[in-house]
Amino acid sequence: MLGTTKAILADLIAFPTVSADSNLEMIAYIGTLLKQSGAQVQLFRDPSGKKANLFATLGPPCDGGIVFSGHSDVVPVTDQEWTTDPFCMTERDGRLYGRGSCDMKGFIAATLAMAPRFAEVVRDRPLHFAFTYDEEVGCIGARQLAHSLGEIGIRPSVAIVGEPTNMRIIEGHKGCYEYTTSFQGLEGHGSNPDLGVNAVEYAARYVTYLLDLKERLRGMAPATSRFEPPWTTINVGALHGGTVHNVIAPKAQVDWEMRPVQKSDADFVKSHLQKYCSDVLLPKMQAVCPDALIETHVVGEVDGLVPVLENEARQIVARLIGTNDAGLVPFGTEAGIFQDLGMDVVICGPGAIEQAHKADEFVEMDQLNQCLAMLGRLADTL
Repeated sequence: MLGTTKAILADLIAFPTVSADSNLEMIAYIGTLLKQSGAQVQLFRDPSGKKANLFATLGPPCDGGIVFSGHSDVVPVTDQEWTTDPFCMTERDGRLYGRGSCDMKGFIAATLAMAPRFAEVVRDRPLHFAFTYDEEVGCIGARQLAHSLGEIGIRPSVAIVGEPTNMRIIEGHKGCYEYTTSFQGLEGHGSNPDLGVNAVEYAARYVTYLLDLKERLRGMAPATSRFEPPWTTINVGALHGGTVHNVIAPKAQVDWEMRPVQKSDADFVKSHLQKYCSDVLLPKMQAVCPDALIETHVVGEVDGLVPVLENEARQIVARLIGTNDAGLVPFGTEAGIFQDLGMDVVICGPGAIEQAHKADEFVEMDQLNQCLAMLGRLADTL
């Protein structure tokens, strides 16, 4: 089975499904493989028609099924120093290198390799395959898929999200809230800055305030927090603006995120930012240019995966891999979206998150073997 998984993974890596680009060719490839196993396959396109979610079912189309969840998109390779072609799988020293190998095409390949066996044994409880677009930029596809499942009336009860966890059971993670804040100022000559509104300078002040909030959140960690780090984090991903040295920049943009331990932290950050903009930044900007603006666009606000006492997904995977240990992670996934739909959810997949998003990303073949063993035991129980 490992040989089949490797072959499928090589094909998946060869699809350069960076979030900014279409995933349709990869989704069509996956759909073909699942149809060959007898699955009922449905595609749900995004508003542009250039991307799609795939939802496929083996077994009866009834409620209570088990979902294998994965995202098709990968992060860019721009400015990364790869020693191999990132979109051509390379095998070396027990590792399979390529963009998306661990995050998370390895898990997808393993489930597709096992699909023919699942088709032979599935009976009363359906198995579903949910592969989405744009997870890396705000879990956009999963949110659309949740809406689509509601429309077609399918209600699975368990989801296994195959993000890289070194095949450990993960029962909780922080939320992931992503934003783009835009600044509209007034262009002018750099020799007379008082006659313009420098959007870059106000964006820099905004970032400075974000960093102040970031430090304040360190002291707000719940005493019972099991996360590492235990507090809500803020990260400034990018600041764009300006053109040349001697022109007052009329536009700027800050891309940032926070990962809340609790929703009250997110409310704290958003309310303080709103007050800082309305009471401090905007009055100064609009005193020079009444049309000056600060606008924040919500890229995505994806709630975390909340650990719960009774969790069938955790019980199933614990039996399959032979351990009751379940942990938490600081990174975000689509798991909270499935939990919000009423499913019991865990995260468990091959590979290490430390390899994700880096040059020379890889998944160890031993990890794929462990994943295949877990899926094989699930087939036996079906």
